[in-house]
Amino acid sequence: MYFGLILCYRIVLGLVSVNADDFVQLNNTITRGHPYKLYKPFSHCRARMSFFSIRVINVWNDLPADVVDFRSLQSFKKTISRPTVDLSKYLSDTYS
Repeated sequence: MYFGLILCYRIVLGLVSVNADDFVQLNNTITRGHPYKLYKPFSHCRARMSFFSIRVINVWNDLPADVVDFRSLQSFKKTISRPTVDLSKYLSDTYS
């Protein structure tokens, strides 16, 4: 999941040569958390839920704003690897 978050960071901030709109969409109605929350489209298809562009959204949106540093890729990598960022609930294939 660590590398998925790094790839998502690079896509959202335009650090890779892909069209970000093909993968993710920023959520315009943010009430809590960090300013880079992503919109998660609804899907009936179980196969679609396993795509990277859907799978990483729950993890990304759950990142705590006070812990995660979006100033640079290096600082982002450091902060998501801290023990205070618990990604263990996302390591199972059964989360939704």
